[in-house]
Amino acid sequence: MTAVDAGANSGATPSRRRRALRRVGRLLPTPTGTPFTFFYGLILLTLAVYADVGDEATVNQLLRDSSTDAAHLADQPLVVLLASALWVAGGLLSAYGPAFALVGTALERRVGAARTAGVFLAGHVLATLATELPVAGAVAAGRLPEASLHRLDYGISFGLMACVGALSGLLPGRWRWTLLGVAGAICARDLIELVDPLASWGHPIALLTGVACHALIRDEARSRRAPRTPAPGPVRTPPPAPTAASVAPPPVSVPRPRAEGEASRRPEDALRRG
Repeated sequence: MTAVDAGANSGATPSRRRRALRRVGRLLPTPTGTPFTFFYGLILLTLAVYADVGDEATVNQLLRDSSTDAAHLADQPLVVLLASALWVAGGLLSAYGPAFALVGTALERRVGAARTAGVFLAGHVLATLATELPVAGAVAAGRLPEASLHRLDYGISFGLMACVGALSGLLPGRWRWTLLGVAGAICARDLIELVDPLASWGHPIALLTGVACHALIRDEARSRRAPRTPAPGPVRTPPPAPTAASVAPPPVSVPRPRAEGEASRRPEDALRRG
């Protein structure tokens, strides 16, 4: 390898590294690029740390007060619907936190903060109501014991599944079906195991909610992908072409011929004035 080739390769390596770091950086939330995912993620991280290191009795009481069980939904629905989305089930060791950071960032970079928050909230609220209201109806009908109205139900998994469903519709074909396949496999596993029946049914409901939201956000995604052309500036009118009159040479003065006797009178007139 010559010295020129070595210098060219050494110059190309930092540029490739910068491009790779830029691609990796776009996968992570930032306060300016993805404000919803970034600041909401900070709240989730803070409360996850507190849930792991805080006083156990206080944490348990906060979780019970934030639960979206049927009893709390009947008493203070808005409070618990919002409060339950501030906690990550499993704390710092849960995979929901990193998954939300990646999925939320990818979706927000395509459709913006407001639409991402709307998709998350729609999945969280609709899946919660779709699973808890039947429990309340079954208790009222005497099919379930009254103790079923009181349970711990909190976390971001419903909102995360909705974001996955919405994001899948914005990806190219191969990545779209891969993402939907992974999410569908998780939902199928939950339905087979039924460790938590309400969560197991809520996840596919939230995923379908996100897929349905695709029709509402795809126009924004297209507008963000379209190249932005600069606004047209003021139209400048070119100066008019020169005409024959404007380029004509200036008139040439022709000396007037002297009349006869004029030359002979001038010396005489000069003598008279003197």
